[in-house]
Amino acid sequence: MMCRPLRAVLGATLLSPALLLCALPAAAADEKVLRVGAQATDVSTLDPHRATTTHEKGAVSWIFGGLVRFQPGSTNPDKIEGDLAESWQRSADGRSWTFKLRQGVQFHRGYGEATADDVVHSLNRAADPKRSSFSSSYQQFQKVEALDPYTVRISLFKPVPSLLGLVSNYHGGMIVSRKADQELGDVFKLKPVGFGPFEFVEHQTQREVVLKAHEKYFRGKPKIDRIVYKFISSDASRELAFSAGELDLINGKREQRWVERARQQAGAKVDVFAPGEFRTVFINPRIKPLDDRRVREAIARAVDVSQLIKFAGADVTRPGRSVVPPGYLGESDAGPKYPYDVAKAKALLAEAGFPQGITVKAVVSNNNAILPPMEVIQGQLKQAGINLVMDVVDHTTFHAQIRKDVSGLVFYGAARFPVADSYLTEFYHSASEIGAPKQVTNFSHCKVADAEIDAARSEGDPAKQLALWRLAQEKIQAEICGIPLFDLLQVWVRRDGLDFGVPLEGNLNLIPPITELSTLK
Repeated sequence: MMCRPLRAVLGATLLSPALLLCALPAAAADEKVLRVGAQATDVSTLDPHRATTTHEKGAVSWIFGGLVRFQPGSTNPDKIEGDLAESWQRSADGRSWTFKLRQGVQFHRGYGEATADDVVHSLNRAADPKRSSFSSSYQQFQKVEALDPYTVRISLFKPVPSLLGLVSNYHGGMIVSRKADQELGDVFKLKPVGFGPFEFVEHQTQREVVLKAHEKYFRGKPKIDRIVYKFISSDASRELAFSAGELDLINGKREQRWVERARQQAGAKVDVFAPGEFRTVFINPRIKPLDDRRVREAIARAVDVSQLIKFAGADVTRPGRSVVPPGYLGESDAGPKYPYDVAKAKALLAEAGFPQGITVKAVVSNNNAILPPMEVIQGQLKQAGINLVMDVVDHTTFHAQIRKDVSGLVFYGAARFPVADSYLTEFYHSASEIGAPKQVTNFSHCKVADAEIDAARSEGDPAKQLALWRLAQEKIQAEICGIPLFDLLQVWVRRDGLDFGVPLEGNLNLIPPITELSTLK
């Protein structure tokens, strides 16, 4: 494959001389090659049980499948359908689920048929904190067993709300080849093997990941032959390459003005879709003076959420009303509120012994969905005498640093399976707090609602479960573990010759669905 610098294509004004565009060999000239520009410098893993960043999850979603799946283009849990499983049954007490598998589903690269043995291996792996970033979601899994090559039974310690979400084509629900995982070992993370519509071909460090159509995909070979998933962290470079026709699909800026401008571009279509990544400012009480509730309330009252939403834009945001994202089952407009009030914020700081104000340090990503709103927040806090010192780093470093408990405030956005339990468990349960044996993303070390979160997870009465989730949210709001802001929706731009093959309303993996139905002209 012959490569040439992008600046040679678009002129000498481009930002990154390292960005290369590769001309396809003549023999491949008739291939349908989808060229995607991702806002990233590289991937650290394509292991579905470890992939947590948006750009990693995107590529993973095209490679892997689950026992069940969300319909392509949808995040509606009521429309979950079979993937590797063709049918399933739930026991009357909710503690046992039995899945019947399709026969003949083939893994990539000659790794053979996907069977119950692979499912058992995958779900046990997803539950293992040494192998999975999502292990806390599988704490109620007592046993996963193969009853025969095409039948799997999951036994639970207690019923799990919306268990199908944990075995779907998302996060720990992805099915890996046991044989490939064991043969490749650590190499598996960058040479993954799934049974999805596209299979891994190669990874070029800080350049691209290449996938090709899975010839034996059980739903039929994809109409797109190859995907070249390019890492282009510069917004300007991605946009220029798209405008020049060198890319077919790119990450857009999640900003109103940018969306409006992109919609005016000839031959382009802008897709704004759910789920939003729910933006929250988590407050770390292990760093003084944030251990004082009055200081935390002062910060909450100094943040003007309405201004942030206006800054981002109505088309790309949905306001939050709780610590659980909008639209999740169990979300409740509960607990005390802390409306924007600079005078009250200053009074609270003075009451806490800081009449001259305070300084708070925060690690902040240079990602365009994080840095601009944090700069707005920095200006808001300053009005109340709160000096926010930001250590701006690249996105990969940001993820590493915020998990070392060095940031007083953590601005974080996430999309999870749309049930209150998933968000409460991951962000507000002590088992998930940073530094815990099974740490996930509880950056605020919140633990006031553990009892309610645990009880709701095993409550079989839907009304009682909702009441427990509501009480958990009230307690977390009262403690001011974080400041819920807004949902920031996904923005992608494509050439009008790219047809996803399905209506796009949402995708939990935060990227447009590219399946066997997608076409490229």
